[in-house]
Amino acid sequence: MPRLVMKFGGTSVADLDRIRNVARHVKREVDAGYDVAVIVSAMSGVTNQLVAWCKDAAPLHDAREYDAVVATGEQVTAGLLSIVLEGMGVNARSWQGWQLPILTSNAHGSARILDVNGAELIKRFADQKQVAVIAGFQGLHKETGRITTLGRGGSDTSAVAVAAAIGAERCDIYTDVDGVYTTDPRVAPKARRLDKIAFEEMLEMASLGAKVMQVRSIELGMLHKVRIFVRSSFVKPEDIDPKLPPPGTLICDESEIMEQQTVTGIAFSKDEAQISMRRVQDKPGVAAAIFGPLADANINVDMIVQNVSADGATTDLTFTVPSADYERARVTLEKAKDAIGFDRMDGATDVAKVSVIGIGMRSHAGVAAMAFKALSEQKINILAITTSEIKFSVLIKASQTDQAVRTLHTLYGLDK
Repeated sequence: MPRLVMKFGGTSVADLDRIRNVARHVKREVDAGYDVAVIVSAMSGVTNQLVAWCKDAAPLHDAREYDAVVATGEQVTAGLLSIVLEGMGVNARSWQGWQLPILTSNAHGSARILDVNGAELIKRFADQKQVAVIAGFQGLHKETGRITTLGRGGSDTSAVAVAAAIGAERCDIYTDVDGVYTTDPRVAPKARRLDKIAFEEMLEMASLGAKVMQVRSIELGMLHKVRIFVRSSFVKPEDIDPKLPPPGTLICDESEIMEQQTVTGIAFSKDEAQISMRRVQDKPGVAAAIFGPLADANINVDMIVQNVSADGATTDLTFTVPSADYERARVTLEKAKDAIGFDRMDGATDVAKVSVIGIGMRSHAGVAAMAFKALSEQKINILAITTSEIKFSVLIKASQTDQAVRTLHTLYGLDK
């Protein structure tokens, strides 16, 4: 029998009515002949409440106990969905992360999956036709025997890892949108849902601001060649025609995509901050003196622009960090001022990063140049640029983000 993994996020299981709707989706796939494993998130808002309780109990709480608390949200959902499925005549059992087990690193609150044992699930598929309802977001550190959690969006990662472990035909991610769009439809009303998108493109879009999928889950899917299908949980199961392809977006290997557009999508992020170091001594080791302390503080640096002065003695160096790390980055650099040797430090939080993504860029010249010309015609000033093989990003004023996204969306023919 073909195997299928179905993952449902917090809004999809927000209350018992929605859990019953999820159960009907699961029963539809069971009736179609699939062996099904279901990964569930906590009910909408539950994890936030659990996190708040941990903070109220003690601002500097033990990360191991934090995981023991926040992992309970998914356990509740798994149990409730199993009860509802049993009431519908579907043989189902709930599983916690430690029961499979899903083995992880010891980084509590942001653990990484190391291994998933799917043997028992496969055995129960064969012997009992039993649906496995698995609590997402959680695992087990083998050496300590402690429950771990995978960080925000970790249920997506759980789902892809389980799909790889059981050799699933695909991993269906049910969410509150019906797929991956060329950009945010709230910004560009003409944005279109993509039928297919390559792993590399989706990885770039997720890391550059698209909120549909979690980055680590895409990395895992690409590594293990797990086809991921993003679809809406709010379409009524009875309204889905089994003879037609369901609406959604398939994330797959680029070899499955017959014709590749030059540009696939536009992503943007307003969670950016810019830091400029003025009149830095232009000498070997200065970059290490700046970025070393930031790396030690676990602050990610993205765009970097360096302008060497006319006399060659000093340089201006500008870079971006996540806006949440802006103040911490400034403090870190002020402490290292003597080692770096700069005159002053400027900063701005009213900036945004807009990125153009597409595998087709590999074989087309001038894609970025078109964007620079179009943005200049709209009087949008570019503060910094970064490029890679399949994407380029520009830093602009945050107030011009929507205008830039719509301009680029139209420029590359994504409106059609």
